[in-house]
This record gives sequence, C-alpha cells and structure tokens, in this order.
Amino acid sequence: MNKTSIEELYQVYLKHPILTKDTREVSKNCIYIALKGQSFDGNRFAEAALNAGAAFAVIDDVTYKKDNRYLLVDDGLKVLQELANYHRKRLSIPIIAISGSNGKTTTKELITVALSQKFNTLSTVGNYNNHIGVPLTLLQIRPQHDIAIIEMGANHQGEIDFLCNIAEPNFGMLTNIGKAHLEGFGGEEGVRTGKTEIFRFINKTGGTLFINLDDPKIKESIPKSTICVTYSLNESSANGKGKLMETHPRLKGTWKFENNSGKINSSLYGAYNFHNILAACTIASYFGTNANAVTSAINSYESDMNRSQLIKKNGTLIYLDAYNANPSSMGLALDNFEKVESSFKIAILGDMFELGESAAVEHVKIIEQIKSYKTISTTVFVGENFNNVKVEQDDFLFFRTTAEAKKWFLIQQISDYTVLLKGSRGMKLESLLEN
Repeated sequence: MNKTSIEELYQVYLKHPILTKDTREVSKNCIYIALKGQSFDGNRFAEAALNAGAAFAVIDDVTYKKDNRYLLVDDGLKVLQELANYHRKRLSIPIIAISGSNGKTTTKELITVALSQKFNTLSTVGNYNNHIGVPLTLLQIRPQHDIAIIEMGANHQGEIDFLCNIAEPNFGMLTNIGKAHLEGFGGEEGVRTGKTEIFRFINKTGGTLFINLDDPKIKESIPKSTICVTYSLNESSANGKGKLMETHPRLKGTWKFENNSGKINSSLYGAYNFHNILAACTIASYFGTNANAVTSAINSYESDMNRSQLIKKNGTLIYLDAYNANPSSMGLALDNFEKVESSFKIAILGDMFELGESAAVEHVKIIEQIKSYKTISTTVFVGENFNNVKVEQDDFLFFRTTAEAKKWFLIQQISDYTVLLKGSRGMKLESLLEN
C-alpha cells in the first residue's frame, strides 16, 4: 500500500490549511490527523471526521483506509511534527520561542498584544505548548503573518530541544528558571539544564536571545558569543530598562528602550509580573513597534484563565493565581501578598504537583515561609501534600480537598478582606469563588 510522503502531504495542506486532531473541531474541508495515545486511537474516528466535512484524514493504520480521502502514513504524530517543520522551513518570518518555569503564558500574551500593534502576529493559543501543540501552532502560520510567538512547555530534559528542532526559532527567551517539574527534570539542576536547551539551540543557529539580566540563573546560563538583547530593572547597561514604582494593588512604573519610553499602569499585580511587562516592551521595541502603542496595549491587557487576576467580590479583593503552582511561583506570590496593605488577609494555598521526592521538603518550606510573615491573618492549606506535613498553629487551617475548603470558605462572613488563591491546576482553587 502506497504511503503519502511529506512533500505530497504538504501540497494537500497548502490547499486545506486547517488541521485538527479532534473530530469535535472538524470544519469543512479541513485535514483530520489521527493521533494515538494510551487509551485512544484516532484512526477509529477518521471516517467520522470525513463525514463531518473534513477533506482528508491522515491515518497510520491501513485497516481504516477506505478510499483516496484517507492518507496513509507510518506514524501520525511523527508526520504532524515533520509537516510542521517542513512548513516552518518555508517561512521567512521571525519566530520567537518562549519558555520558563513561571509566567511564560502571561509573558507570551503581553508580547503578542504589544507586537500586534505593528505586525500581524500569531501566537500559541491556550496550552498548545507541547509536542502536539507546537506543530499544530506552526501549521496555523499563514502568508499574511509577519511574526510568530511559540510557547514551549516541558517537564523532562530534551523536550525543549526537540520542540526547537521542530519550530527552528530565530529568537528565544526564558522568563526564569525555577523549581517547576522537579520530578521530571531530576531536580533543580535538571530544570536549569532542560530549560536552557533553548539558549543552546539559539546559540548554535546564530539567533538572538532576549535576556533578563536581573535573573542570576539566566545570566549564568548564556552560551558564549550568543547575540543578546537585554532588559533589567537594575542594570544600566541593559537595552531595555524599567522602573517599578507601585506594586499594589496593581503595577505602575516606567520602561525605556533606546529612544522609546512609556508609563505603565497595568491591570496585573505582583512585582514578578513587571519583568514580564518589561520583556514585552523590550521585544516589541526591538522590532520597531511604536512606543505609545506598546504602552497602551500593555496597560489595556487583562489577564484571564485564573492567572494573575484581581477580582472584587462582595467587598473582598481576591488575588486569583490558581492556574498553576510550583515552589518558585508560590514563594513569589506569597512575598507579594505579604506586602499588600490590608487589615485582614487570608492566603488559601493548594498543593504543588510534580515535585517527586522533593514534595514534602518543598511544602514544608512554604509553611516555614508563611511562619516568618506578620501580615497574613489566616492561612488555609489544601491538599494531601500540605496535610502530610501539617503543623499546629492557631492561624493555620488544613483541608485535604478543595471541596472541604470551599465549605469552610462559603460560611465565612468575608467582607473587606483580601484573599490570595494559589495552587496547582489540579486543585481547582478557583471553584471556591463559585456559589
């Protein structure tokens, strides 16, 4: 049985440039690509995709081939990745790869809104930042696009390098190097090695890195002779400079890049987010975007999806940052919350996942960190990990599940309080706000 080559498949793609791996997202004349996992086989749904309007179905199991609309390949996932790289090699636009332990999605969105003031910009949607999402994102790049921003997630060494070899970015950045996915990376040094694969790829291919000079781990990890554009709140030698003036309840400050400058009055909170803002201003200015347009775009940006959201509810100010959590981001969120001025503050913290053997130690560190604070009135710990290292203290409460914490939360007469919600995605702490 003849199999479809990448060159042949690419010609089909050029005529039908919308791909999907999900029959629920099939649109007329798209290409459905069958992928397989531990508990599913996309080949089984190829016929349904065609019946729903797909022009072609890419399959890797010959038993499902019924006519010429079924394009047979050796491996659906591998072909998706090869097709994306084949497409990328035919693009001449700048492609910016962004990764990091914390804040990469917020930073990606800030860069996108800033660059969009001048360019037709495509960027990763949602959490399409893995070995499937990155190829699908690349295949959304059309001739009208001027620039693309590709978010890259990873929880094991080698993944960032693999994604870079698919996307072949000519620009790259890391938001930071922190304690995320310690289990998969094999500890803190493993995280540094894995995340900085993006640096080594950019260095090898002669691209340009955007570098936060205020992060010692990032500064130490830059390969020699790499072309760098820098930003900093402290270093006068940086290309992009920022000054943070207010952090509560929202961020205010200034930024400058060469002759461009602006005043920031953001809807975001947390000092850590000001570096993300400065990165966006620096990158957009580097590509020649008008300074006033950049500033306006950044100041108009509203976070969503439980990331760095500031919510007013029943007179209570809620710092909602429950999309994800690791020891680094949890520590930063708590430092920020400690500085918030309020007569009564409640921190509600959910378990941090994917820490492996470090789980107990890292959860203890968070508890010890809170013990050193003086302004947080009550801390609520939610999840098995926190309960496994439970300590008795008058202003500490421990619940094993989010549902138990929600029952407690709903019966509190909370008004004029300030609340922090911070935890890993699986804890779903945002559900505490649902009546």
